[in-house]
Amino acid sequence: MQSKKIVIGIITIFTVLILSACVGANEEENTETESNTEENVANNNEMDMEESDTNEDMEGMDHSGMNHSSTGEIPEGLQEADNPSYEVGSQAIIESDHMPGMNGAEATIVGAYDTTVYTVSYTPTTGGEPVENHKWVIHEEIEEAGDEPFEPGTEVTLNADHMEGMNGVTAVIDSAEKTTVYMVDFVATDSEEEVKNHKWVTESELSPVE
Repeated sequence: MQSKKIVIGIITIFTVLILSACVGANEEENTETESNTEENVANNNEMDMEESDTNEDMEGMDHSGMNHSSTGEIPEGLQEADNPSYEVGSQAIIESDHMPGMNGAEATIVGAYDTTVYTVSYTPTTGGEPVENHKWVIHEEIEEAGDEPFEPGTEVTLNADHMEGMNGVTAVIDSAEKTTVYMVDFVATDSEEEVKNHKWVTESELSPVE
């Protein structure tokens, strides 16, 4: 009888130990699951914040309405460059991403001109979101243009149709730089679209073909 009680006691002890081990394993598993869930939430939040930051950086820089090609007609008074770094007919690599498919494309120089280039901000005449720091408008494409370049902060009227809703709009000069600008032909890297007489690329946005 006593030995039977001892056996029952041993069985009871083993049962308790087994149950305790199971409970511990479940708690550890639950803790690990909760930890993974919290980590996933944190990672998702971080990705959302990075995406938000990227969107904010690109805000106002949408050039989807840009006319990639043009007729090649140049504004009145624009002077050809006397000694451009990239001669007409030569090739160069575009190092600019102010429109899709542009960065890294091999361009053929169609024209080279000495002028002052501006980045401008404005609200399109067609409505929609304001455009900020648009690249580029040249001095000869501004209605009030005289001999002297405009200072940043000046309000001007644009006589350019690089983008929808641009021509005739009131814009603010964001920056000004005297340089050589180029009109170029290139094939867009993202769509294989052939772009003709694109206006404008600055000298600092070009590099030699290796």
